[in-house]
Amino acid sequence: MGKRRGGRELLRGLSKRRKRHLREFGEEHPFYDPVSGRPEVTQICELSENSDKSSAESDSETEVEQVSVYHKLLATLKTSPESESEEEEDESESEEDGDSEPEMDSEGSEEMQVDGGEEHKNHVPGQEEVTAPDTAEQTLGQEEADGADTSCDPSHGVIEEFTDVKHESEFSLETNFMEEESGDRDADKRDGNSSQAFSEDPFKQHMDKELEEKEVKEMSTLPKTSSQSKWPRLGLLTFSSTLEKRKTLKADKEVDVKQLYLHKPLETTWPKVNKQFLSSVNKPSDAFFAPLQRELFCIMNTYQDLFYPERNALTNGEEIRNAYCLHALNHVLKANAQVLSNNAKRRDQKPGTDNDDYRDQGLTRPKVLMIVPFRECALRIVHTFINLLEVNEKKKIDVSNKKRFKGEYGFDPEEKPPNLKRPEDYEAIFAGNIDDHFRIGVAILQKSMRLYAPFYSSDIIIASPLGMRTIIGAEGEKKRDFDFLSSIEMLIIDQADIYLMQNWEHVLHLMKHINLLPLDSHGVDFSRVRMLNLNNWSKYYRQTLLFSALQDPQINSVFNKHCFNYTGQVAVRNVPLSGSISRVVVQLPHVFRRLEAENLTSVIDTRFQFFINKVLPEYRDAIMSHTLIYVPSYFDYVRLRNYFKKEQLNFTHICEYTKKAGVCRARRFFLKGEKQFLLFTERFHFYKRYTIKGIRNLIFYELPTYSQFYSEICNMMKATDSAADATWTCTVLYSKYDAQKLAAVVGVDRTAQMLQSKKNVHLFVTGEN
Repeated sequence: MGKRRGGRELLRGLSKRRKRHLREFGEEHPFYDPVSGRPEVTQICELSENSDKSSAESDSETEVEQVSVYHKLLATLKTSPESESEEEEDESESEEDGDSEPEMDSEGSEEMQVDGGEEHKNHVPGQEEVTAPDTAEQTLGQEEADGADTSCDPSHGVIEEFTDVKHESEFSLETNFMEEESGDRDADKRDGNSSQAFSEDPFKQHMDKELEEKEVKEMSTLPKTSSQSKWPRLGLLTFSSTLEKRKTLKADKEVDVKQLYLHKPLETTWPKVNKQFLSSVNKPSDAFFAPLQRELFCIMNTYQDLFYPERNALTNGEEIRNAYCLHALNHVLKANAQVLSNNAKRRDQKPGTDNDDYRDQGLTRPKVLMIVPFRECALRIVHTFINLLEVNEKKKIDVSNKKRFKGEYGFDPEEKPPNLKRPEDYEAIFAGNIDDHFRIGVAILQKSMRLYAPFYSSDIIIASPLGMRTIIGAEGEKKRDFDFLSSIEMLIIDQADIYLMQNWEHVLHLMKHINLLPLDSHGVDFSRVRMLNLNNWSKYYRQTLLFSALQDPQINSVFNKHCFNYTGQVAVRNVPLSGSISRVVVQLPHVFRRLEAENLTSVIDTRFQFFINKVLPEYRDAIMSHTLIYVPSYFDYVRLRNYFKKEQLNFTHICEYTKKAGVCRARRFFLKGEKQFLLFTERFHFYKRYTIKGIRNLIFYELPTYSQFYSEICNMMKATDSAADATWTCTVLYSKYDAQKLAAVVGVDRTAQMLQSKKNVHLFVTGEN
């Protein structure tokens, strides 16, 4: 870079005429030679053997010459602002002669905008030149078997996001063949010998089906038909589809590995990876899946959309993650094996032969998009992928940039605050690195894995909603890109309930930009692109797997309005028999006050007017002190806070944006009774789980998103002086549109009675109900 800057300094003072003469003759005109009083020293130069060649031969485009100082100077003219107005022929000649380095830089900068690396929030322009050598030393120190990247040399001027360029050709689907992957080749031959088995593969059945325009119109206009079935472990399932009524799936009591059509080596590695979730009571014929995994994978393997709202971080979270990782990796390996096999067939065919049987790709390479809330989740997914690809200790796969990945996505246990006591579910959710701004591309072949791959060279993208939002951008922004989402064949959204606590708008923004036609071709070979992608029908083939800890209208809306899979949708619709109110251990009366709203859009204003006109006047008296108002929505919290300030009420407030000193001050004022009201947001409780002492009166402005929060907040009263338990009260506001949340709190039977009756409901909980 220093030489290039020096060349620019030499040319900065030259006129256009002098630059043109330098470009044509390789030297300045003698008229501009400096004249000095001292005699010049004569220099004798030896001419090269090719010096007698004509200028015509030296200007030939087909001749390869050694790059000289002259060409280096010409290279600087290309990037000089003053030379942009010169003749196009001269500029093209200078590019061909010696300007390969800036072209690589420009490509790198474009890739870095969409690669698997995350954006640095606290970006300091001069800091990267210092930190780049450290990163390179760490990478070079990693064993070569990990595929360490050595292209991050500071001399190359890497000043933006990390991009793994070294392994581009090794992981390119266009330049590799099946022979290089013996395992894939054997699997391909095995499938080729049995055409019937090949046609029964769910992957082939799903991707090779050709929809007609009539069917596509029906899916966008006609309503869905649904049916229900009850499975032993999943419970009540609802099957829905727009096309012809499909045969209802039945739960398999036992799993035959051959019927799963797992790609090699997953048949061998899966039992070892999943061993920790298998109980000793499992039969030898069912030594592959836990009961829940077996039923979930049975649905996943049919390529239907799935919504499972009973994911629990404490009990079944990890086994669910293992199941969808197996399905995603199986899909990617099959898709890549098909491309590599067709590469070999095309190479062996006669030149000039046109064959339309090799359409095996999308408009862009990424096939699987996995949305997870924290870096720790991405770390566990990548580790699962590695374990599934490693057959044994002797046959380890090559993982490029593994050390960098562990450093950025790992977690130091010493960073955890000591003596921090939180509920078990909190410890399970917020374990490890909980940074929620990240994205990483993963490229996978049979024997190797590439982390931090540019998105357009990745098979799998693992990201958080915020990480996707910052790269997709908003309308009108210059730096935005979402073409890599055009050919997503599998979308996995895990722990969707946590995104309600982060920013649900990021999820909606992602769903609006997935499976759209790309704005650029990105070097795709259109002769290999499937017709479904060319017809812009990708969304009808995309499988969506949605996992959540609860049923929420916003999550249901994504599953119902943004999932268009032609094979249909499967949703688990179990109703809670007993609510979280049964886990309240303090004795206090619960008053559920119903408000009437004309429609769903008017509920917000109706609830606010109902609260300030009918509920709040009852608590204005000084006797009703120590009143905590639990507010799930931050917008409702701001509205109430502004109203309390306007009415000059004696209150304090705590939200997720309150600083630690403000939280301590508010808790102290509320405990001592110096403040009568405490506005308390749900998101603060989700992220902190502080115990608020001094509560005597509790108002749920709206039912909590997580049903367990109801019992947790009520049980905070036991931290108050027991002598005042006779005055404890709990008031809950609800409407008919809160049926799901209400059922999770009081149970489905009481919910049906409360929705039928328009009167207020009084419940007295003794801790044994």
